[in-house]
Amino acid sequence: MEQERKEENMGIHSYEKKLLHHHLKPRKGGLRTMSFVIVNESFEKVASYGLMPNMILYLISGYNMEPASGSSILFIWSFFSNALAIFGAFLSDSYLGRFRVIALGSISSLLGMTLLWLTTMIPQLKPSPCDQFDYSCNSPTAPQLAVLFTSFGLISIGAGCIRPCSMAFGADQLDNKENPNNERVLQSFFNWYYASIGISTVLSLTIIVYIQDQFGWQIGFGVPAILMVFSILMFLLGSSLYIKVKASNSLFTGFVQVLVVALKNRNISLSPSNYDDCYHHQIQSHELKLLAPTKNLRCLNKACIIGDPDRELNPDGSASNPWSLCTVEQVESLKSFLRVIPMWSTGIMPLVSLTQLSFSTLQAKTMDRHIMSNFEIPAGSFSAFMVVTLTIWVAFYDRVMVPLLTKYTGRPRGLSPVVRMGIGSLLSCVAMAVSAITESIRREMAIEEGLEDNPDAVVGISAMWLLPQFALLGLSEGFNAIGQIEFFYSQFPKSMSSMAMALFTLEMAVSNLVGSLLVNIVDSVTAEGANGSWLSKNLNKGHVDYYYWLITFLGLVNFLYFLICCQAYGLSEDEVEEESDYRDLPSA
Repeated sequence: MEQERKEENMGIHSYEKKLLHHHLKPRKGGLRTMSFVIVNESFEKVASYGLMPNMILYLISGYNMEPASGSSILFIWSFFSNALAIFGAFLSDSYLGRFRVIALGSISSLLGMTLLWLTTMIPQLKPSPCDQFDYSCNSPTAPQLAVLFTSFGLISIGAGCIRPCSMAFGADQLDNKENPNNERVLQSFFNWYYASIGISTVLSLTIIVYIQDQFGWQIGFGVPAILMVFSILMFLLGSSLYIKVKASNSLFTGFVQVLVVALKNRNISLSPSNYDDCYHHQIQSHELKLLAPTKNLRCLNKACIIGDPDRELNPDGSASNPWSLCTVEQVESLKSFLRVIPMWSTGIMPLVSLTQLSFSTLQAKTMDRHIMSNFEIPAGSFSAFMVVTLTIWVAFYDRVMVPLLTKYTGRPRGLSPVVRMGIGSLLSCVAMAVSAITESIRREMAIEEGLEDNPDAVVGISAMWLLPQFALLGLSEGFNAIGQIEFFYSQFPKSMSSMAMALFTLEMAVSNLVGSLLVNIVDSVTAEGANGSWLSKNLNKGHVDYYYWLITFLGLVNFLYFLICCQAYGLSEDEVEEESDYRDLPSA
């Protein structure tokens, strides 16, 4: 009996020592790292977003550019900032890891902002100043444009590295499977993360733009550079506390492997229904089920056909060469990606409508922006109303509309993603129509007041008339953009959840490219007419309203294309959910 008591006491002491050791053992990650991660992302957002709204004014006044040329440059800048996010995600997943990519991106952004700041302080980096409406003004030289474009490029590289990795890096710090409240902690982080993005965007569109408007470009561009210094310092200070997940195989690499192997095996004949010879990835978890390849896009099924088991398989059943044999999961993941591309393409035109902020800034510059006798809203800050509308609508829809729709329709998610995409697409058309009407009224008033040849003069119309179009654009984004992301999530397996945001980022990049192309075409075609370009530097002589009507028309054509894609896709909301369950594939 005494011996049993001693052994029991020894067991208790041993357990206490293990428990004490577990608590004393320093663990990386956790909530203590959140201040570093969120502050880094917030400062980067305030710094980079604060440069965009007034940049069209800087290009016109500092580089003697036409509005069409300046807008085209800004479209291309936004295109690279969004397109490089795909490259940043690939680089972090496959080679460097998220910490290194975020650090490199932050340094690149700082270099770009510093170089842009220098263009405001060194006269040789810009053409000689002149009256911005004097057509004899000197154009920027090639070296001057090279410096400007290099600064834009460095900022784009930074954005492409930081934005796709920051949220995932923060989730890495909190993702503790042993914590029973793990899901709630992650959800709380996502809420705070998105809240910080919203607050940062509003601050950048108000305070930073106000500083540029009141204190000039030197201070206005210097503040974002200083904020970027703080962003880097905060991020690096937490380096010793971070959980740094090592790079692994990228989903994009798997896609390329499937295409390469399917091309190699193009001469292999497929049996109509027998897939016994198909290669199946070994599943570790008993909760995940194996699937045979689906019949759609059957040509890709050739990538997972086993030709010679002795040569193509290792003893443990894995592929000896992933560039010669792929898994069923890889093939099905690529199919689910390709299947949503038509629906993805329908979201480009609504985003083109959202990117017309350069002309809205020029409009606001010629309107009465006073809300008090001694204070006027900066022209570049009006886009903040779009962000505020989006934020209010998302909260209202989530807290009020969804419960009501669930009660009366029985659908827990409220309106289906496809319905929201359609509503958002129509709202973008309405927003552009309202923009055209507002600009037509502004232009007519300018002519009636004898200001046709005085584009610097303020027309006797309140800039508050611009608010409806920004509110409609915010609602359009709240319906279409968020609906698209949710639609992608519903169609992809969990191993491809990051692809939903990557697709939307790519769509933003393509919309900027389309916007740039549209501006160049309209400017080139209409400039040949007797009345000059629609997008003239003098808005009172141009016809920006016609340009807005053109986008409205293209938006309506796109909506018809959206309806055709919905018909071809052939999925109701219930079918979407079933499809999502069927495609719940494990990662390869």
